[in-house]
Amino acid sequence: MLVRIRPGAELSGAEREFVACLRSYPTTGLAVIDLEADNRRVDAVVWTPRGLTVLEVHGFRRRQSGILSTPADEPWKISDAPVELDDLDSGSPADRVEHGIYAVKHMLQRALQDPGHLSGAVVLVPFRGAVVRPARTNLRPGLDVLVGNVTDATELRIYLEGFSAGPRNWTVDRVIGACDALGLAELAPSRAELLDAGFEENAPEPTTMIPRRPEPRVEPTPGVATKSQAYAGWSVVVVAVVGVLLVLGVIASALVQDSAQPAPATDTTTSPTPSPPPYRPAECWPFQSNC
Repeated sequence: MLVRIRPGAELSGAEREFVACLRSYPTTGLAVIDLEADNRRVDAVVWTPRGLTVLEVHGFRRRQSGILSTPADEPWKISDAPVELDDLDSGSPADRVEHGIYAVKHMLQRALQDPGHLSGAVVLVPFRGAVVRPARTNLRPGLDVLVGNVTDATELRIYLEGFSAGPRNWTVDRVIGACDALGLAELAPSRAELLDAGFEENAPEPTTMIPRRPEPRVEPTPGVATKSQAYAGWSVVVVAVVGVLLVLGVIASALVQDSAQPAPATDTTTSPTPSPPPYRPAECWPFQSNC
């Protein structure tokens, strides 16, 4: 990656560590360190063929390790201890990077340059040997917090190579024009340096999807039947006709037998039920048995 530092810039230890990380990446890009946009100091801007990002770099006052917490409305912490950055007096890191994004975008638009979608990130550079996790935290879409130094620079490199998924529209001429708009004409690399770094001279043409004409549907036509197929078809028809005739013959014979042998009628007789004899009271005498 190409790195340009403003002449006379007084970089902090964290910013020098950050520059060492950038120079170790075999990534297509241009990083300008310590620039001024709309009377505001911006730590770094990085161009890649796919986009532009604004970075704020902060170091630590002392060695801190642990889990990084970045709430929106509260102070940042590392394992329940306040984050002690080297320049907290200048405002919150998230506010500073958002102001830097606005300043860079405003200068490019004022120079009639299309800034496209600008991303931003806060880069925290811990002491070597200190471990701060997670190494990347998303504050909102397009704004991240990164942790990295020379010995732990993987997540920072992943961010720089993939913070924008847009097309490769940042060509050599567009990068040079953006540098001129930001007052970085003296720091801007030459066309040959940008081409050697991997920037393209012309933007690739957008790929257009041409709808394919649907092929006409061809109705299948039956072919000429062979002799074996014809014989098989006629045999099926003959078997079906013979089966129908057999069924009809069985039905007709059953009807003839039923009409020739009528069922005999059966006489039913009922015997009258005898009525009980009339009741007559018996006369009983005194001391008569069975009375």
